[in-house]
Amino acid sequence: MKQVFHKTISILMAFVVLFSTMSFTIDLHYCGDTLVDTSIFGEADSCGMDMQKSDTSSECSIAKKNCCTDEQITVSGQDELKISFDKLTLDQQVFVASFFHTYINLFEGLNDNVTSYVDYVSPLVIRQLYKLDESYLI
Repeated sequence: MKQVFHKTISILMAFVVLFSTMSFTIDLHYCGDTLVDTSIFGEADSCGMDMQKSDTSSECSIAKKNCCTDEQITVSGQDELKISFDKLTLDQQVFVASFFHTYINLFEGLNDNVTSYVDYVSPLVIRQLYKLDESYLI
């Protein structure tokens, strides 16, 4: 069960990397205000109402405005997957240094058994004081 889980997670992460780095363009063709065609991998088909440009240029001709428009939406993916660690701010450098120092000292053991009461001599017990102060409810 654990191996199946690891394999599915690794395949899922591979797809996340693939789709985060993939770029694509969406072509849209509008005729007036109406969307006529959409295409992701190629050019959008025309509606057939495109106006042709005339080769003759006369001073008296009146040009009509074209009713069709083409629009492109570009979705760019991530270019770099590796984040550069050579450009750290001062706050980030202080954090990394303190984390590293704390982590290294966490696993460093004490060399000798240090006790602060080596020279302390315990008092001699004459009576058991806890038995003198006992009280019982009857």
